[in-house]
Amino acid sequence: MGDVLAGFHAAWEFESDSVLIRYERGIRTPRLFQALGERRIPLDAIAGVTLTPGRRGTVVLRAEPRPGADPLMDAAAGQLKEHCDPYRLVLPAGRETLAEYYAGELRALLTGSGPAEHHLVAAPEAPLHFKAYDGKASFDGTSVSFRWSWTGASSAKWKAGDQSFPVAGLAGVEWRSPEVFEGYLRLLPRDAVTPAVQADQDPAAVVFGLGYGPVHESLPFAAAVLAAVRRAGTVAAVPVPGPRRDPADIAERIRHLGELHQAGLVTDEEFSSKKAELLAEL
Repeated sequence: MGDVLAGFHAAWEFESDSVLIRYERGIRTPRLFQALGERRIPLDAIAGVTLTPGRRGTVVLRAEPRPGADPLMDAAAGQLKEHCDPYRLVLPAGRETLAEYYAGELRALLTGSGPAEHHLVAAPEAPLHFKAYDGKASFDGTSVSFRWSWTGASSAKWKAGDQSFPVAGLAGVEWRSPEVFEGYLRLLPRDAVTPAVQADQDPAAVVFGLGYGPVHESLPFAAAVLAAVRRAGTVAAVPVPGPRRDPADIAERIRHLGELHQAGLVTDEEFSSKKAELLAEL
């Protein structure tokens, strides 16, 4: 096709076997888009295309990735907010007819359906690194390293010491968005035989905090690790629920949650929801 359709924050270039998405670097562009720069999406990685009304006089063209085709979306596991969805192209409503044309042309070229057997979209390239609340995480393409912070790491992590995890020894990675309370990135070792402890006590995890491990840094990191694990021939493990917490720990976390609520960093709805989750763990 070779044509370009430009929208807010991104432009899609339609080619015979793929869609090249170039993201803008403007102040209002989501930082995740800026970090991604551009992505080539093979047509066999796309299950379908939709065009729906958007907000404030816009329409939204969206490509639906096949499950398992994109390590970024696999790592995100549905946690990305709508405006950070890299498969959405928002356009002025006046361009709806043009968007309908491209949506139809694209649909006619799609052949893939169902879960993909392997990643079809390239992952962010290593080396990658970011600063979490309790340490620094780095990935060089073959191993993940955690270096603990003396101000944020728990005593359990200090006792375990700095960690290094070869990709060959991992079964997967679990990313919980830093935009929710108690976000973290956890590595899932292949030989794990006991239920995982809480992330702040787990030497195979780093925890996020306000300004620590933002989405645009930690999600591409998780996607790159996940892609490397998949290439190594391992299969992502299903996270095992952790053990019930000590009541004193629950009380401390509810107190901390209340402080965040009082400071206006957590909404009433988020406070009530998370408090209920914590109480349910008793």
